[in-house]
Amino acid sequence: MEREDPSIRDLPSAPRPRAHELPDPQDPRTEWINEITEDTDITSLPTAQLYELNQNLLDSSISSATPLMAELAPLTVLRAEYEGGSDSFVKQIDFLISKGYEGIRRSRGDGDCFYRSLAFAYIERIFNAEDWGIAAAKSISTLEAFLPKLHEAGFDGMVIDESYEIPRDLIRSIVEPNPGSNNGQTLTPAQLLEVFQNDSQSNYIVMFMRMLTSAQIRGNPEEYEPFLTHPDLGEQMGVKEFCEAVVEVLGREADHVQVTAISEALKVNVAIAYFDGRDKDGNVEFVKFNKAIDPSEAPVTLIYRPGHYDILDRRSIEALPFNM
Repeated sequence: MEREDPSIRDLPSAPRPRAHELPDPQDPRTEWINEITEDTDITSLPTAQLYELNQNLLDSSISSATPLMAELAPLTVLRAEYEGGSDSFVKQIDFLISKGYEGIRRSRGDGDCFYRSLAFAYIERIFNAEDWGIAAAKSISTLEAFLPKLHEAGFDGMVIDESYEIPRDLIRSIVEPNPGSNNGQTLTPAQLLEVFQNDSQSNYIVMFMRMLTSAQIRGNPEEYEPFLTHPDLGEQMGVKEFCEAVVEVLGREADHVQVTAISEALKVNVAIAYFDGRDKDGNVEFVKFNKAIDPSEAPVTLIYRPGHYDILDRRSIEALPFNM
């Protein structure tokens, strides 16, 4: 199931971290089920309880010991975590596998999972391009063209330079040896993963992604302001207030507004598989944010479980380390 290039107003609202405090007035399923068994029809659960069910499983599998970005793992590993629980989730995983998705790369559930996952997948895709040089040059050109907007948004020049330096150098070193960091060799996929597992470097990249998102929203208030709401209270927010409190702060989750904004800033197609156990037949809806100059460009694909994003991949194991 797919939805092509939706506008913000077309998108369903994602569950919030305090969903149990904010029942959906349009959801007729408001009565919680006290005991959930293997026979429970999960599609009958109210949105808030479904969110909590997902979050409990997520919390049990993700801790501070979980890498900021993990190695690629078979999707069957995720399937095993849901076996003995809801058949709807298992069916959805089987649906993804039937569509050619075999792996999942997990990110730590720290509120930065969307930005970290998108950044990693955005850079890693260069390794899969037919011409690495062209792909790397295109990515750097897009980022550098956006830098003036960061200054216009009011970000400090030194902060911009420091946060941009890491993703820029990573992209460059895929095709150009970087003696300072890779012993004169080009970057390997394994080394890219190491950078994203490093707290300092990884968080600088996340900060840069958040700045891109904020600048895109600040620079186009008429497009985004009608849809800016407080993530916990659901109250309307202004552009400046929203960006300062929700977008620019590390640890705050991303919603559809932020996904739309960063996709536009990076000029990249993003596809998000909504893994929520809602469909009795196990179908998974892919919401597509087509913002690349070439609409046919392969998207960065993420998987969303209420409150968390990971990377969805057609591979089940890591590529072997290699250099050009």
